[in-house]
Amino acid sequence: MIPLSTRMRPESLEEFFGQQHFLFKDSLLYNSIVNKTFDSAIFFGPSGTGKTTLARIIAKEMDADFYELNAATAGIKELKEIIDKARLKFFGLQKEKTYLYVDEFHRWNKLQQDSLLKALEEGVLRFIGSTTENPYFAVNNAILSRVRSVYEFKRLLPSEIAAILKNAISNKEKGLGRLDFHYEETALEIIAEMSNGDARIALDTLGFICDNISPGGMIDNRIVAEAMQRKTNFYDKSEDKFNLLSALQKSVRGSDPDAAVHYLARLLEGGADIQMIGRRLLVMASEDVGIAYPSAISIVTSCVQASLIVGLPEARIILAEAVILLASCPKSNSAVTAIESALADIRVKEIDDVPLHLKDGHYSGAAARGIQGYKYPHAYGGFVPQQYLPDNLYKEGVKYYKPTENGKEGAFKRFLESLHEQK
Repeated sequence: MIPLSTRMRPESLEEFFGQQHFLFKDSLLYNSIVNKTFDSAIFFGPSGTGKTTLARIIAKEMDADFYELNAATAGIKELKEIIDKARLKFFGLQKEKTYLYVDEFHRWNKLQQDSLLKALEEGVLRFIGSTTENPYFAVNNAILSRVRSVYEFKRLLPSEIAAILKNAISNKEKGLGRLDFHYEETALEIIAEMSNGDARIALDTLGFICDNISPGGMIDNRIVAEAMQRKTNFYDKSEDKFNLLSALQKSVRGSDPDAAVHYLARLLEGGADIQMIGRRLLVMASEDVGIAYPSAISIVTSCVQASLIVGLPEARIILAEAVILLASCPKSNSAVTAIESALADIRVKEIDDVPLHLKDGHYSGAAARGIQGYKYPHAYGGFVPQQYLPDNLYKEGVKYYKPTENGKEGAFKRFLESLHEQK
C-alpha cells in the first residue's frame, strides 16, 4: 500500500505547505518558478520539510526533463549517463533544459561532487541538491559558487502540520475523505506536535491509524499515544510544557541540579524538541546566572548548538551538561534588573537629551554645535571621570546596575567601586 505521505505529496505551488520565509507569492523564488527562470539551488534542512517535493514541483513547472538520484545509492556512473543525455538535448536541435535532483547530496565525496562542475558551467544541467547537513560544510565550495541560491528549510510549525493532516482527511481523491471515521481536534494537534516538524511522520502516523481502526472508529488521544508509542499528556494539556519549563528554570535558579535534571528528563520524555529547551536555557544563562558567571552564556550556546548538530537521543547528554552547569554555578539577576529598570524609566520619565560631549563629532560643524569636550578614557589610563547619563538622570544619581558579590560579579563590583572612589 502506498504511504499516505506519498499519496498526499503536493503537485503544485498552491498545494505546498510551509517555508513561508522564502516561498510566498511574489517572492523571488516563487516568481522564478512561475516565470520558468529558476536555475540551480541547494535545499538544506531536516527531513519531512518539503525539499524533494519542491524540487519535483519546480521540475514540473519548468517543462523540462527531470532526473532524480539519491546520493546514498547512486554514483558517478549514473551521473555521467544523465549528463550525456542532457548534453545531447542542450546542444541538439531541441535546446531543452534538464534538471537533476540529488537527494542527500552531502553523501557524495569531493570527486563525485566535482563531476557536476563542467555540466553546471556549460549550462547543460540545472541542479538541485538537497541535504540535511549544513551545505557550507558538506558541499564543495566549487559547487556552491556555481549554484545561485541556498535555501534553508525549517521544521514545519504544528499549525502547518495540523492543516496538512486536515487536508489529508478531507481529500477524497488522494487522501482519506472516502473513509468513515471521526477524529478529535486535539488528537490531530497531538500528532502535529509530536511529529517534530516532519510532515512525513505526521501523515504516515495518521495513515497507520486509519488503516487499523474499525470502520466508523474515533481517532482520539489514546489511539494517537498507541500509534506513536509515546505518552501524550505533555501535548494533551498544552500548559504542561510551560509548567515543566518553568519548573526547570526555577530549579536552576534555586541551584538544585537534581531537580533541574529531573525536569529536563520529563521535557525530553514528553517530546520537547531541542530548540524549545535550548531557548529557555539561553534565557537562564543571562537572566539567572548572568554576571556571576559570564562564561555561562557562551558554554550554554555551544551546548545548544552541539545538541542541534548531534540530535536526539545523544543530545540529551549535552543538554544535561548545560542544565547541571547552570544549576551549579553562582547566580545573579543583576542584568535583567538593570535593563528592566532602564526600560521602566524610558517609558514613564521625560529623559533629557544625550549629553553634548557624547554625541558624534566626526563632521565639520560639530564643534559649532557645542559637540566637544569628550575625554577619551584610554588616553587617561583606561578611566577618566565624566558624565555619561542624560542630565536629569545624572543629577538623580540613577543606578541601574547593582552588582552582587556572587561569583565573578564580586570582582566586577569591587572594580566599579574603585573607579567610583576616583570621582
